[in-house]
Amino acid sequence: MKSITVWQPGLLDYGSGLDWQERLATGIRQGKLGESLILLQHSPVITVGRGGGREDILAPAPLLERAGVVVRETDRGGRATYHGPGQLVAYPIMRVERERLYEYLHDLEQVVIDLLAEYGIGAGRIEEHPGVWVAGAKIAAVGLAIHDEITHHGLALNVAPNMEHFKLLIPCGIADRDAVSMQQLLGRAPDLDEVARRFARNFARVYHRSLEFAPGEPPREESEHPDWLRLRASQEAVEAAARMESLLASLHLHTVCQSALCPNVGECFLKGTATFMILGDRCTRGCRFCAVEQGRQAAVDPDEPRRVAEAAARLGLAHVVVTSVTRDDLPDGGASHFAATVQAIRQSLPAATVELLIPDLKGAASALETVVASRPEVINHNVETVPRLYPLVRPRADYRRSLDLLRWVKKRAPRIVTKSGLMLGLGETADQVLGVMRDLRRAGCDVLTLGQYLQPTGAQLEVARYVPPREFAAYEAQGAEMGFRAVAAGPLMRSSYRAAELLPGR
Repeated sequence: MKSITVWQPGLLDYGSGLDWQERLATGIRQGKLGESLILLQHSPVITVGRGGGREDILAPAPLLERAGVVVRETDRGGRATYHGPGQLVAYPIMRVERERLYEYLHDLEQVVIDLLAEYGIGAGRIEEHPGVWVAGAKIAAVGLAIHDEITHHGLALNVAPNMEHFKLLIPCGIADRDAVSMQQLLGRAPDLDEVARRFARNFARVYHRSLEFAPGEPPREESEHPDWLRLRASQEAVEAAARMESLLASLHLHTVCQSALCPNVGECFLKGTATFMILGDRCTRGCRFCAVEQGRQAAVDPDEPRRVAEAAARLGLAHVVVTSVTRDDLPDGGASHFAATVQAIRQSLPAATVELLIPDLKGAASALETVVASRPEVINHNVETVPRLYPLVRPRADYRRSLDLLRWVKKRAPRIVTKSGLMLGLGETADQVLGVMRDLRRAGCDVLTLGQYLQPTGAQLEVARYVPPREFAAYEAQGAEMGFRAVAAGPLMRSSYRAAELLPGR
């Protein structure tokens, strides 16, 4: 008899639950782990499946926020459902052939039906609606996704959750039927740990498995990048990079593409684009995610703006992106040098649009005024990560200062497009990412990018997690729902990657 390992992590936010599923599924693909069953509770969340269902969310966003309920897009089947404390969520991670999918789902429902029978609750199925039902009310929702014949997601059994939260939506899009819990039916709240143990026993019997219980967490991926992050440089790209590097060297210019070891450098150089980095190649801060070196700063080169403009002209750029190292040693943080660079580009390429990716300039209004007065089409300033991780990731930066910068720019010059970006995979939770996205919208940020953090060298922070593409797609959809004018999210997305394509109106 095959065995299945039971994992019980307790209460997790929804994103962390997805992480557990992906880590266990990766272990199966690599032949390092067998089948697994995750039994957990989620912090309050409404998940929207492939069948849609955002229109089934009845509560406005402010009410959801006050109730502590987040909304997450997901790749499972079905429509909108609620998960929260007091609900037993089961995620079997197993190999299932697609032709056996309905048999698998039927068995999963049977596990719950048999479990409820042990408590004296008569439950069954309704032909037109998946899940488990008691007297016409839903007690367990089922939703599934399969990737490479490995199951993800599963079911949620209402043991003793806050049933008021089910009134925030039309569960599963079924308006004429109610949700019910074991607590309501029994007149008491059963012990959730006992329910989980009984679920595991019934699961093992129905699926003909023996049970093993695992302590701790599943192993994280090895340092080797997952498939979606493996890039292969073509000979054409190598030759294009050599030509670009020759041009930059001849003009004594730096790019963030090279200094920050961007994974997209080959693609961008092949297309004849680059993000120019002014004010030298040494930074005053040394953030723990960045490969740009920290050290003695170069003197400001007054001819650098002209050379940037010349390089942009020789490359025939229609959209020019300029960034810099952080220069806390300069009275204005380098603002006047940014302005001079914009002016030089305007003279050389009057039809081009200009995007500035600026440091926080210590939040100085006078420095920001200098940058805004140069009238770039886009001012980009990255918050980089969630506020909880700032002491670890950006110890000399300030989250609120960065938000205030974006808010100030939008208020001072509404026609300038404001933009910001986040790196994922540093240890943030999904709820924290969504919180930052909401903060950025409240600050008037127009354009958002989200990408996977990759450790540039052994000197920087290690990757805490590789975020799968479907999660990036969910964030992109949620960003659009929040009202961003443009959102680009993906493992290889970077703040200035394909910047021209993200310029609203193009």
